[in-house]
Amino acid sequence: MKIFSTLRSRLWLSYALIIFAALGLLMLALFIYLLRSPILYRQTRSNLQAVKTVVLKRQGEFNERTIEKTLARTDENFDLRLLLLNSKGALVYDTRADEGRLKLPSLERLREDSLMRDENGNIWLYSAALLNNGQRLIIATPRPEVQVLAVLKDELLPPFWGAGAVAILLSLLLAFLMARWIADPLQKILVATREVPAQIVSSAEKGPQEVRELTQAFNEMVTRVQSTQQSQREFVANVSHELKTPLTSIQGFSQALLDGTAETLEARNQAAQVIYDESSRMHRLALDLLDLARFDAGIVEMDFAKIDLASLLRNTEEKFALRASQKSIKLEINIDGDFEILGDGDRLAQVFTNLVDNALKHTSVGGTIQIKADDYGGEKHIEIRDTGTGISPEALPYIFERFYQADPSRRTAGKSSSGLGLAIVKEIVLAHGGKITAESIVKIGTVFQITLPFAQVDITTIISRRRKHKA
Repeated sequence: MKIFSTLRSRLWLSYALIIFAALGLLMLALFIYLLRSPILYRQTRSNLQAVKTVVLKRQGEFNERTIEKTLARTDENFDLRLLLLNSKGALVYDTRADEGRLKLPSLERLREDSLMRDENGNIWLYSAALLNNGQRLIIATPRPEVQVLAVLKDELLPPFWGAGAVAILLSLLLAFLMARWIADPLQKILVATREVPAQIVSSAEKGPQEVRELTQAFNEMVTRVQSTQQSQREFVANVSHELKTPLTSIQGFSQALLDGTAETLEARNQAAQVIYDESSRMHRLALDLLDLARFDAGIVEMDFAKIDLASLLRNTEEKFALRASQKSIKLEINIDGDFEILGDGDRLAQVFTNLVDNALKHTSVGGTIQIKADDYGGEKHIEIRDTGTGISPEALPYIFERFYQADPSRRTAGKSSSGLGLAIVKEIVLAHGGKITAESIVKIGTVFQITLPFAQVDITTIISRRRKHKA
């Protein structure tokens, strides 16, 4: 039925069924209780006890000639059956012997209050007592029976219908409010989902705990989607710009070669050099994009072997020593001892090269770049610190995100970046089971900290390493 296709209606129906089931079980329990009629039983037993007390008080008046008459008169007055047993348990007298013989228990099983049956199968309640002369007195009465229809009509239905109707109305109202309390936040999430990523649900404080957590998770997802889409738009724009510039140069200088505008050998060589440089730039960009695509697909093979981390860092320092000297930047390296780890030497060299290259780009003349490595309990800690322009607090949390372009303060004229380098660096570090963090203060400098464990040889693919890192 369409009316019960929504979560709210199904919740309401579930609560209603639970309420009706509870009331039905309650009615059944009351019905069984009344059928067993414990109140009527207690009244009957109290009557037996009262008569027994009276008879015991007058037992001094009994003799062999008057006892039977006394018991018969008691039966007539109180409508109870009285039996007299001798000291051995044999029946001496029964005031209602004509109604069927009772199946008397033995003296050992004879209780003060219990049940017995007659030869016709009828059940009798009885109370037994010991007389002064050693005989046993039994006072019995048929077990009271309750008429089912009378119970339903006179005792069960009137109060049940009155209280039950009120309980059902209140319960259904409460069930409706509870269903609405749960379903309304979900309905808002549904509406917001259709408008993703434009809307964030604003009622995370309403509903049960699970719904509030779902709302919060949804809002976080929307924020991430918005951030990712914005980063992708910026990335497309940046890549388009990066490709447009070299393509324009290549096209222009190629046209110059074709139409003879570059007449001299020097002009032709300059045009060829520009074409070569711009095509190399496009090639590097394509390789970075291909690298990221492989990381995303999980198909990057890491060639792990024992490498000397200290030598790798020294080679990086030597590679940039001349460039640093030309910019009057002091490039320092501080490594105590040898650091042997299992890793991919080429990929780690790519990490250190990228970080030192960035530091040189954004460090002014006369600045300092420090490369430091320490060993703490088997973990290798590498620190690359510069005294450059720094990164703004707004941009710092996102610098490792792929497709993200750092804030303008990190850009230098003629050296625009597609924003892929640090994303690749992070992927490589994660592939080694390590982590990378950054701290920065604008106009003071930036420090990148890398932690590399002694990786396991058998973990060679980026997929397995990502799973281990996430776990």
